[in-house]
Amino acid sequence: MSDTPILHTARTEPDQLQMDAWSNEPLLVSLEMGGANWPSSCRAGTCRTCVGQLHSGTVRYALEWPGLTMEERAEGYVLPCVAYPCTDVVVQQGY
Repeated sequence: MSDTPILHTARTEPDQLQMDAWSNEPLLVSLEMGGANWPSSCRAGTCRTCVGQLHSGTVRYALEWPGLTMEERAEGYVLPCVAYPCTDVVVQQGY
């Protein structure tokens, strides 16, 4: 992986907000900067306030194990506060 940040696009469902999403910033930062009213609290991947479901795209985590179960990860749930976009992403808030 390159150290040079890559610009991706993030889109929220169902409201269709679209914003820049840099590969070196947590997805939550991009969502907030893009005007999404996304809930958050701890910003450390433990409280789960910011949970969302990834409809498309991929993310990586700086943490070895973010606060999601294996089942949630398999179903596409992400914690935007500690998820970094690897591609363009489409995400929906909550469960």
